[in-house]
Order: sequence, then structure tokens, then C-alpha cells
Amino acid sequence: MTKIVLQLYVAGRTPRSERAIAILRRICDHELADYECELTIVDVLADPALAEEQKILATPTLIKEQPLPQRRVIGDLAADLAEVLNALNLPPS
Repeated sequence: MTKIVLQLYVAGRTPRSERAIAILRRICDHELADYECELTIVDVLADPALAEEQKILATPTLIKEQPLPQRRVIGDLAADLAEVLNALNLPPS
């Protein structure tokens, strides 16, 4: 598998944003440990133009850019990690 490219869109440094970041880092470090993960965190309050360009309507929003097809998970990432990986079409390590 090629490199996994993920973008997480959050709104500020709220507890909800911090939890989404922590969960996503845990997913990259543990569930996707066998793959190279590139993670970008975008604060939509600091970069509203990028959020508009990506058509971000709610936060947190996680976008898997690579490998194709692009996938999105909108909302709480605290659900079952297997469900999040399945929604992104990514296999656990």
C-alpha cells in the first residue's frame, strides 16, 4: 500500500478537537503502524479558505486523500476504531 495521507479539520483547541486529534494519532501509531502515515491537522478558524476549498461543513472532519478513493468521516472519531478504518477503506495493521 502507498503512503496514507490524512487531513483532520477541527475548529479551535476545544476538548472535542483535542480528542479527535488524540484518537487519530492513536489510529496512525497503532492501527496503521505498518504503513507510512502523513497527518495534517487544519484549524478551520485559522485557515477558513482551505476549509471552504475542501467544503468542510462540520468539524471534526477527517479526509483520507491517499490512497484513492478519497473518503471522509464527519463527526466524532471515538466510535469503534474498526468502523472508522472501514469508513476510510483502510485495513488495520
